[in-house]
Amino acid sequence: MQRRWSLAAALLLAVGVAFAGTPGVRVQDAWARATPAAAPVAGGFLTLVNDGDQPDTLLRVESDAAARVEIHQMRNDGGVMRMRAMPDGVVVPAHGRLELKPGGYHLMLINPRRALAPGDHFDATLVFQRGGRVTVRFDVRALGAGA
Repeated sequence: MQRRWSLAAALLLAVGVAFAGTPGVRVQDAWARATPAAAPVAGGFLTLVNDGDQPDTLLRVESDAAARVEIHQMRNDGGVMRMRAMPDGVVVPAHGRLELKPGGYHLMLINPRRALAPGDHFDATLVFQRGGRVTVRFDVRALGAGA
């Protein structure tokens, strides 16, 4: 009887280690800039770290904090800064990282439902092609943060 329990415990431990050790995308330092009361947009930023052997794609972001959230890219095009939406998402490379930061890839919260004040926070759900849905808390920082 004890041998069966030992075998069952070993199998449960092995399964637990396999699931716990499954790499995926981790989120670090999610934050957004504060906004004035009637701001039509707000910026969201974070770092995505992929510990897996396969790339993953951030397909979209959902949040009750805004009417919609879009993934955007800022880039210098011949001395002119241009911003474009990334409707197909952005790739987080295998064993790599992707920073969504001011002046690069970032999130645009379109028509925030309320002003974002420093010290506030809101939740959003990141939807990945491989990793599924990940809920993240964004901290709100001062208006000029990260500039």
